[in-house]
Order: sequence, then C-alpha cells, then structure tokens
Amino acid sequence: MFHTIHRYAIGAASLGIALAIAGPAQAQSPTPGGMRSASAEETYRDIEQTLGLVPSFFKAFPDAGIAGAWAEFKSVQLNPQTKLSGKEKELIGLAVAAQVPCHYCVYFHTAAARLYGASEEEIREAVAMAAITRHWSTVLNGMQVDEAQFMKETDAAIAKAADKMKASAASAPGTGR
Repeated sequence: MFHTIHRYAIGAASLGIALAIAGPAQAQSPTPGGMRSASAEETYRDIEQTLGLVPSFFKAFPDAGIAGAWAEFKSVQLNPQTKLSGKEKELIGLAVAAQVPCHYCVYFHTAAARLYGASEEEIREAVAMAAITRHWSTVLNGMQVDEAQFMKETDAAIAKAADKMKASAASAPGTGR
C-alpha cells in the first residue's frame, strides 16, 4: 500500500505544472542591488532543473532560508522514497490546506493528488476528515475536556478496535480458521 506509484520526475513535473498555472506572485529584490547570494543562485538552479521553472513563491522567499526551504520541500514532498506515497502526502496536504485555509495550497494539493491517482471520493474524504478533526478539536478544546481522561478513553477505544480487527482477520475466509 505504501509503494510509490509515480517516480520523482512525475512529482516534480506535476509541481511545475500546477505552480505555472497558479500564476505569478510579486517577488521582492533580494538585496538593494538586486544580487542574490551564491547559495540562493545554486538553489534556484536546482529548483529549475527539478521543476522546469522557479516558481515565484520560491523567489519571494528570503535568500538566507531558500536553500533549507527547498531541501525540506524536495526531500519530503517530492521524494518518492519516503514511507508515504505521493497520493497520501497530497491528500494530507489538501486536508491541512482546507483547514488553514489556503486556496493556493488547496488548488495545488488537489491537482497533485489527482495526478497521483486520487479519486474524487478520496479527495472528498480527505477534506471531510479535516472537517471532522477541526470539529472535534473545537469541542474538546472549547469544552475543556480533561486531557488525561480523554487519553485514557482513547486508549481503551483503540484497544477495543484492535481486538475487533484481530477477530475479524481470524474469521476471514482463507485464514484457515
């Protein structure tokens, strides 16, 4: 289930396409003279080689942090060798973006999730899970539910669910039981 459906190049291409469609943003000149640091220039070359362009939001990021920001983005979001598939990462990104809310991110993560094979039902479910989580977070925090009691009850419910899953697996056809 955790296998990578698409390779790194497809993920990078999808990002380039989605960001190109998303449109330009105003990037500020990095220094009074408009010169970028050598580290930033090297990072922009890598971004362009990977994505086919340097999206304006990367250009708007401060030179001092762009190398680290790109390294994080590339090593987690674009990396097909992580434990989460591209589809799973994009569905998580969509759910978070829907709650932040960020219409740029919703647009991107929806397009990328579809590229990685997410169905419309999976997209709707990811957004619904975000809404459910936000709802119950509001209730728990607003009602000031006792955290220790909540954790105790959660542990008991998870243990019960695990027992049911084991029993279901044991009685499933083809298990020899």
